[in-house]
Amino acid sequence: MNKRTEIPKDQDFTTLKIVQIGNSLGVVLPRDVLDELNVEKGDKLFITRSPEGYRFTRNDPEFERRMALARDIMRRRHNVLRELAK
Repeated sequence: MNKRTEIPKDQDFTTLKIVQIGNSLGVVLPRDVLDELNVEKGDKLFITRSPEGYRFTRNDPEFERRMALARDIMRRRHNVLRELAK
């Protein structure tokens, strides 16, 4: 009874059922969703709020925020960083 839940090509959603997992609750993501996210057992997924609801991603949003700040500093202080690298 391990029926695979596939998202039809003409829609961008599927319904996930909340299930008991030990003493916790969880959802089981369909294999094709896991493949598209390029994740497997033991990997981390991050959930963030978005205007539409919630979003799952492999990327750590805090790391992305810090990298954006670093890129901005590198862009603005390019000359100083080049001198320091000598």
